[in-house]
Amino acid sequence: MINPTIEIEDTTSGTSGPLKEPPTLNIDDSGIYNDDGYNEMQGEDFATITDAIRNLKTDVEPKDVFKITGDNDDANALNPNLLSLYTDEAGIISVHSLLAQLKRNGIRPFSDPRLETMMNKLSLDPAGLTIPSEIGVKKFLPKAEFLVACESANEILNQSLSSNLIIPDFRAFCGEIKKLYKDLQNFCGGLNAQYIPQLARVNPNFWSISVCTVDGQRFSIGDCDIPFCIQSCSKALNYAITVAELGPSKVHQHLGKEPSGIGFNQIELDKHGLPHNPMINPGAIACCSVLKNGLSLDDRFDYAIGEYKKMAGQEFIGFSNATFLSEKSCADQNFAIGYFLKEHGVFPENANLKQTLDLYFQLCSVEATCDSGAVIAATLANGGVCPTTQESCITPDAVRNTLSLMYSCGMYDYSGEWAFEVGLPGKSGVAGSILIVVPNLMGICVWSPPLDSLGNSYRGIEFAKMLCQRFSFHQYDCISGGGSDKIDPRRYITHETKESQIVNMLFAASASDSVLLQKYLQTGVDFDMADYDGRTALHLAVCGGNMPVVKFMVDRAKCDVNPIDRWNSTPLDDAYKCELPEIIAYLEKKNAVRGETLIQAASAQY
Repeated sequence: MINPTIEIEDTTSGTSGPLKEPPTLNIDDSGIYNDDGYNEMQGEDFATITDAIRNLKTDVEPKDVFKITGDNDDANALNPNLLSLYTDEAGIISVHSLLAQLKRNGIRPFSDPRLETMMNKLSLDPAGLTIPSEIGVKKFLPKAEFLVACESANEILNQSLSSNLIIPDFRAFCGEIKKLYKDLQNFCGGLNAQYIPQLARVNPNFWSISVCTVDGQRFSIGDCDIPFCIQSCSKALNYAITVAELGPSKVHQHLGKEPSGIGFNQIELDKHGLPHNPMINPGAIACCSVLKNGLSLDDRFDYAIGEYKKMAGQEFIGFSNATFLSEKSCADQNFAIGYFLKEHGVFPENANLKQTLDLYFQLCSVEATCDSGAVIAATLANGGVCPTTQESCITPDAVRNTLSLMYSCGMYDYSGEWAFEVGLPGKSGVAGSILIVVPNLMGICVWSPPLDSLGNSYRGIEFAKMLCQRFSFHQYDCISGGGSDKIDPRRYITHETKESQIVNMLFAASASDSVLLQKYLQTGVDFDMADYDGRTALHLAVCGGNMPVVKFMVDRAKCDVNPIDRWNSTPLDDAYKCELPEIIAYLEKKNAVRGETLIQAASAQY
């Protein structure tokens, strides 16, 4: 993975005091998180961002935090209150701090299509001569210029900066997923698919998880950028795009809707003389016979690939010709199925058996990554609309039908157990991938090549079971009393211990995490809580040198301005130590005093 350094240009001018330059930032879209759910910036500690925010100092007094500046006549305009923590009195916005906040909420500024226009305008390389993760962005921009630059991204900025996304505490959720990943790192068993030589040679130690929510929040861990063949996952996609085009009644003239109770490649039809469902080989081959069968084979393949890419948000979709040739060379069973279907009149009249099988083998040999697979699953979770591009890819009715069959038939002979244990639509492939759909919430793709005896990813199945034991994702957890002891990531966790609140509060203050500070204020958390050293959030906010946060703590959260730590230091002492004249003047105006003064006053009483 490339981890480029962002070369940043300072465009500020005309301020009444100099802006101290923060250290160079490493900002990319790796999506890797540490144990607390914070982005590690591909090997760089998240403290890089924190330090940058701490070093952002001005010689002017910023505006009051979240002060209402006037009515917003344009519903699509960026809420000015959300920019308060990133703006100084002169109207200069710290761009890198804002981007860091987006990333903390799961939005990838360098690869999210919704932010592409904005990022180009913020780039030092507007011509796009380098790949997005290598472009430089400007450190600071005048507010008016920033508002113009971000005009096309106002909706996602409003959602993310106000934490109005489907998973508001995305860092905590990612921390839980990372724990599951680590718990399963050494969970070994199974074998790679042996009947296709190319799959048998894949490194069995590959292991990755990728998540994409319906709001486009992203998280990936492990070998998430290595391509793999989607194999039988293509069956669900082929069915979805065929039903979206032709409608269910026409498609189901050639295949059924029932779980089969037999092996995925058995030569057998249902009581109506049709393949049981599109998630096993006979039904998938029948589905390919219908898919754009009026076109040439090359045009049919191009059409399917184009639909896959739309569902993946134009992220990686490839093709392995070696796997195609390998699969075709050992496909006697599938040829037998094809001739059997043709003999029983399952195919449309104009269907060409050889072309139908070639298309089936080709689409099984399409490649994706865990990242692009998660976007595909999220498109299904989002009713057929891709979360990252907002493009409508599949009709809602086709999505409903597809998810119904994935739920009942998507996991080979494990489908009944899957519905019982996991309770979500899923589709597996013999290359070791599983697409998991949490309707109206997220799509997940897991990949681990070794398979169990039923042909599903050995590690992937265990992950799905653990996932639904931890989170209220099972289809029937919504029943009264069901899943009450599970986490619902759609809600903020409100049962933090006091110790956890202190730690999180102090980090939020030092990192200028405006979203978490606002949430704590709204839920009535005591901002004067201190750690074992007597340090409060105000101490750390002052040390961070961020005047808007200090003003928020004092004016909005009504913090005590004179807490004293075990070194007898107050926030005012910290302001003097850090040489912050603006904060010193502000605190003294609020009747803050130094620790020595408090001690002398206390001594005088005795």
